[in-house]
Amino acid sequence: MATTRASYSVVALGKAGLEAAGRGFGLGNDPTAESGRGRVRVRRDFEIGSFGVNAFFQAASGGIVIGEHDELGPGANRHEELYVVVQGGCTFTVDGDEVDAPQGTALYVGDPAVKRGARATEDGTTVLVVGGRPGEAFKLSVGEAMGDFFRLYRNDDFEGALAACRDALELYPGNPLVLYNVACLEARLGHSREALDALDESLTASPDFKEVAAGDDDLASLRDDTRFQALVG
Repeated sequence: MATTRASYSVVALGKAGLEAAGRGFGLGNDPTAESGRGRVRVRRDFEIGSFGVNAFFQAASGGIVIGEHDELGPGANRHEELYVVVQGGCTFTVDGDEVDAPQGTALYVGDPAVKRGARATEDGTTVLVVGGRPGEAFKLSVGEAMGDFFRLYRNDDFEGALAACRDALELYPGNPLVLYNVACLEARLGHSREALDALDESLTASPDFKEVAAGDDDLASLRDDTRFQALVG
């Protein structure tokens, strides 16, 4: 994907985005589940250590490029973010406002509490995203700290995915999002006590996960357990 020399590295974002879309996005097993969406891990692949940067690709007009989010939740880092449309075009929704963003548009969101997201208005749209926390040295986001968790989970490698989550907990001890995924993976592996311990810690820190946990297929093996019922009740 990337071409690297001693003094520089190069990536064709459009081609890399299309390849990433074929690998699937998020936890879904179906690569088309997000209608051609892909993430190019620019920071990781270039081994950038001073700032966060990734690119998001959407093959189909109308599909999601940037999922709606803020930077306050357990999976976020309170980043300020700069979005640059390098290919195609999209419509951002920022704090309820729609912003037309053709190729060449740069959009900055400094307030971590503001909801933002984008849908492609052209096939083959690529948005480069740069983020960081003001006044602080760069630190991997929770998602990046989880490494290859998503790929491993999609491939039913629950042991490998659990190891990725354990690595993330070293950087983000007590993070409720990571702990929730630990609970899901331990349950998948038949480790009920460990799953319930992780779920208890996660839901204590982030009670909003209770509704998700109650219907999560990953936790199906725990549903008849009285401790599980007390946790999600």
